[in-house]
Amino acid sequence: MSIEGPSGSGKTRLLRAIADLDDAPGYVFLEGVERREMPAPQWRRQVRYLAAEPGWWAATPREHFPASVDRGKLGRLLDSVGLEDSLLDQPIGQLSTGERLRLALVRGLIDEPRVLLLDEPTGALDQQSRALVDELIRFQLLADRVVLLVSHDSVEIERLADQRLQLGDTGRGVSSAQPAVNGSAK
Repeated sequence: MSIEGPSGSGKTRLLRAIADLDDAPGYVFLEGVERREMPAPQWRRQVRYLAAEPGWWAATPREHFPASVDRGKLGRLLDSVGLEDSLLDQPIGQLSTGERLRLALVRGLIDEPRVLLLDEPTGALDQQSRALVDELIRFQLLADRVVLLVSHDSVEIERLADQRLQLGDTGRGVSSAQPAVNGSAK
């Protein structure tokens, strides 16, 4: 499902509220369990928010993965977004914006969350990288993951979303929800 609306309408705030990163009124359920009934760390392992500008708190990308990470899975995810394993040891500040975005996606997917909340996941990517990320998102949909996508790219929305949620100008509600035109993805 895509979440659309003008700047300031609350798209990112909605994703952050679902991820339990910001307080907000209302209820969010995952497989019949309301967010407040589940410890926050458990919720956040299952509901993953990927920011438009991901945060990095260690010197290299490798330090953002647990030592016990499945190296085979990590390698496959890196390959799927067109990145080499050697990038994991580069200082974060030396990586391009596109490399950091793709690494953040890998970081978010490594432990297979049930729900992906993607805020402009391809906004700063070149066409080739965008195609790789789109394919990875489609794969997540086929693996029965829920994906909520904020994007200003109408072509990307048409490719990836089977439903569209339109937020109003005030950010206080939905002005419409409708199926996407092609609806080929989940």
